[in-house]
Amino acid sequence: MLGKNKRSITAFSLGLILAMAMYLVPGMTSDAIAKEAFAEQVFAEEAFAKEVLAEEEAAEGEGEPEIEWSQDVFYKDWEGNPLKGPVSGFPAPELDESDYNNYEFAPSRMLLWVANQQHLYFGSFVLAVPIFCMLIEFIGIRSKEEDPVMSAKYDRLAHDLMKVSLTAYSWTAILGGILLFTFITLFPGFFKYMAGIFRPVMHVYALMFLAESGVLYVYYYGWDKMKEDKFLKWIHVSLSVLLNLIGTVLMYLANSWATFMQAPGGIDADGRFLGNIWHVIHSTLWNPVGVHRILGNIVFGGGIVGAYAAYHYLTAKTEEERAHYDWVCYVAMFIAIFGLIPLPFAGYWLMKEVYAFRQQMGITLMGGIMAWLFIIQAVMIGLLFFGANSYLHNGMSRVKGSHRYMKYCKYMILLLICCFTMWMTPHTIVMTPAELKAMGGAQHPVVGHFGVMSAKNTAVNLMITTTVLCFLLYQKANKKINVPWATVGNCWIAAIFVGAALNIIFLGVYGYFLPANVRVGLSVPQVTTTLTTLFAGTAINISMFKDSESYGDIQWGTQSKVGTYAIFLLAISFTWLMGLMGYIRSAVRLFWHVTEVVRDNSVDAYTLTIGEAGKMLTFNTLFVWTQFVVVFWVGSLTGKKVVTKAPEGIPVPAQQQQ
Repeated sequence: MLGKNKRSITAFSLGLILAMAMYLVPGMTSDAIAKEAFAEQVFAEEAFAKEVLAEEEAAEGEGEPEIEWSQDVFYKDWEGNPLKGPVSGFPAPELDESDYNNYEFAPSRMLLWVANQQHLYFGSFVLAVPIFCMLIEFIGIRSKEEDPVMSAKYDRLAHDLMKVSLTAYSWTAILGGILLFTFITLFPGFFKYMAGIFRPVMHVYALMFLAESGVLYVYYYGWDKMKEDKFLKWIHVSLSVLLNLIGTVLMYLANSWATFMQAPGGIDADGRFLGNIWHVIHSTLWNPVGVHRILGNIVFGGGIVGAYAAYHYLTAKTEEERAHYDWVCYVAMFIAIFGLIPLPFAGYWLMKEVYAFRQQMGITLMGGIMAWLFIIQAVMIGLLFFGANSYLHNGMSRVKGSHRYMKYCKYMILLLICCFTMWMTPHTIVMTPAELKAMGGAQHPVVGHFGVMSAKNTAVNLMITTTVLCFLLYQKANKKINVPWATVGNCWIAAIFVGAALNIIFLGVYGYFLPANVRVGLSVPQVTTTLTTLFAGTAINISMFKDSESYGDIQWGTQSKVGTYAIFLLAISFTWLMGLMGYIRSAVRLFWHVTEVVRDNSVDAYTLTIGEAGKMLTFNTLFVWTQFVVVFWVGSLTGKKVVTKAPEGIPVPAQQQQ
């Protein structure tokens, strides 16, 4: 039994790593690939330009119209000169009152915000669930011969999640139609311009949507018919891979509208399309936003599924049902935490690219009128890490043998509190003239030193490292390590984490002695240290499980209420945080529809106060959770949930050691 459980742990962990790589590597490596191929691309474009110019010169005597060339607002050659392209579109419109419409009951900006945010929430969920189903179904197939009971549980869980996702998918399509209607009716002039720019790929989006719908329905409704035959089951899993790939393409195409508005490319200063749609889509923020959203989708989807299971766990009538939903909570939280750990790194990459595009835009975000929104962001992310660690700490109570590590939990919580306090410390404070004079400046003489990025980067990296350590201890809590090098392995893990903490702290302190433009670069070795700790620690930890013995069955169904409430905290906090980050990214454009190209001349072109933004974010959070309750209820009407029973003589918790 232990060998089965060990293999399940390894397969599940490696499966998550491979899945993350499958979805993240293309986005993260596309920049590197683009840079390697850029010289060839530029050469080809310059050759094409010469050919066109030659044709123009040859055609001058034939009376053919001359082609106008203009400079790209973003793309440059190796010498730093803007690339040129043939003008292939109309200039950006100068919008006036006739280009905006309003409803009497609410401002147009708020209506579009709600429609967009609700569609984004459900879109994130329906993109995340197929990833879960792919992984869970794969683990079920791999464990079928060794443990048919657990295989059936995995398969049933994946099927139930996809059933709910199917209902959510239909609702997502409805919300997408509402968003499109709202956009067209309230901002007709701006929508006409954006539709003209993205016209070459709009049919691709439609085809991808149809393809996703077809694959989704075949995948779900073919589940039972493909379940028994081994070959057909692998075909079924392949459909889940195809479904996720199509969904990823759809997400990136949808992202291109948002990233173009914030950091345009492929157009000239007048907003005219220059004939290369790839330049329009692949703006400087396209890749980091895509990676950030993939990780965000995983955390958000895991939180929603975890909250759904947590509710059923708290309201379960039988011990068997409680054990089942406790296990589902664990699977969902495992995936959510796996996505949460690298999420701050993706956020840093995004902000780095914002600074690279327009330094003033980055200053507006981090040090200007929106700086305090990042303090709120720090609070919310801190709650996520507290929620994840709280769940893991409380989850150890149902694991026999965990007493060996429970004593370390209080120290990890203390470290999290210290780091959290540092991370949410503002650099400057808004004060009255008298307060400013009394303190001697906008920065507190003592506390203000913890508000700079050196301190904040140190704090967040230590929080991530602590969470990784907590997860590794949870993994090995139930296991008696029997490998001959167990002591050496534990020493290596301890040395890795201690060395990582010392290096992160050293780099943070060293940053105070460097200029600000150099100090920013220290975040790279800090991130590298944290990621090295994550992968090296996990690899050593998993390799130590070979031939290990169990201290006893995990007592599923005995999770404390505190640990269960932590799931709700993580799910709701991340929902609110998603809305906050979407607002920050959108609001940084200030009075521009498209940065420095299309000006927002509507009556709603103003920056909301923190209070007004907070009310809208809270409304969107409550509204989407109300909808999720309805969607889950509708999904439950299609059939009774099935809880697979364990064989006689073996309690339900016995085989769920992973």
